[in-house]
Amino acid sequence: MLRFWREPMAALRAYTAHPDPLVASANFLALLVASNQPFYPLYLYWIVSETVWPAYYTFLSTPFFLAVPALARRNTMAGRALLPLTGIGNGIMCAQLFGVQSGVEIFLIPCAVLALLLFRPHERWLGYLLAGMAFAAYLVLGDWYGSPAVVYTAEEYAAFIRLNAVSAAALTVCAALVFSNVLAQTEKSAAELARRREPG
Repeated sequence: MLRFWREPMAALRAYTAHPDPLVASANFLALLVASNQPFYPLYLYWIVSETVWPAYYTFLSTPFFLAVPALARRNTMAGRALLPLTGIGNGIMCAQLFGVQSGVEIFLIPCAVLALLLFRPHERWLGYLLAGMAFAAYLVLGDWYGSPAVVYTAEEYAAFIRLNAVSAAALTVCAALVFSNVLAQTEKSAAELARRREPG
């Protein structure tokens, strides 16, 4: 059984690997989100309602999440930008499908956080731009969505909000852990370099 998974896992690690730790982090998080998308309709079914068909539209964003490592090999900044940009687009689409009453717009928060974490100081203008897009989508678009594809009961909306809040919080925590590891590796490398430069 382990042999069966060994080659696919090796291929997956090779696909997400990158010498730039920020790019590698974006690759990992993009594939993490993509791998969890097929479970979202199941979560809705178990926690919210049997009416889950609008959730299948979220699969339209899956190829874009999966494409992050491939694009990053051609252009690292574009690859990193694709992750929050796809998340923002997916959040807007879900808000249109489920309505703002579902609390699905809360996923725009980790998108903004990622936008601010994925870029170095000289690239920060792009991070600010993407984070601004996430906040603008939350603050401006709510009145433009119109009627959602499905209307749920008050109890179902309460469960929906809990599901989305927990999911968005988990994604934010995961991103924080990933980037704390990047920081730790950077500090370790700097300490090793300083030791090598010490005389004697």
